[in-house]
Amino acid sequence: MESTVLKAIDFNAYFGKNQVLKNVNIDIYKNKITAIMGPSGCGKTTFIRCINRMHELTPGATVEGKMLIDDEDIYKMYPILLRRKIGMVFQRPNPFPSMSIYENVVAGYTLNGIKISKAEKDEIVQDSLQRSALWNEVKDSLHKKGTFLSGGQQQRLCIARAIAMKPEIILFDEATSALDPISTASIEELLFNLKANYTIIIVTHNMQQAARVSDQTAFFYLGSLIEYDQTNTMFTNPKHQQTQNYITGRFG
Repeated sequence: MESTVLKAIDFNAYFGKNQVLKNVNIDIYKNKITAIMGPSGCGKTTFIRCINRMHELTPGATVEGKMLIDDEDIYKMYPILLRRKIGMVFQRPNPFPSMSIYENVVAGYTLNGIKISKAEKDEIVQDSLQRSALWNEVKDSLHKKGTFLSGGQQQRLCIARAIAMKPEIILFDEATSALDPISTASIEELLFNLKANYTIIIVTHNMQQAARVSDQTAFFYLGSLIEYDQTNTMFTNPKHQQTQNYITGRFG
């Protein structure tokens, strides 16, 4: 039996009067990689921004329905505590430019005023960089700026920064779309290794990537969740014509 870590129930999201998510119901399973795919403007990014309550940072943005993490209502939690449980990695690598590699990894603690000892910081930095497969490349240059790294290394630094807060869930919003194929392959390999300890949700335009890395796939279209199934089932035997059309490239 799959263990559900995140659940959306009759979930709707709006920008002003414009409804961008329509009655979404989905269970996200623990220690699985779930891909969210669909054409541009279908609500993919809005959906994951609702999971860590970044959606509400946009003026006029509202939600209805329920979003639960471990059966607790996300929208009744203190946002900073919620974002410790749910890390996020964005489309473009965004290490803090004024900070060293070391400072970037522990930035979540610093920026939220969470006091930890130097020894704890050292341990978190090493552990997070090892988990994000970056430690061996940067261990001798931890006090250099994160921006001197290559694009793929910068994205792994951003993953280390997310891991450092010991989240349950990590959200990846098109996290490889700005990277070259070799860096993309290394991030995909990293995702496989990370799912042993984290639940991972990836938004991707890249169907081949969804097919390669995910256990479950959700197909969104015009704000609605059209289909949600095991990835191999959806790609070989989709239940809905819209899903079939998208997968075979008839629209998108």
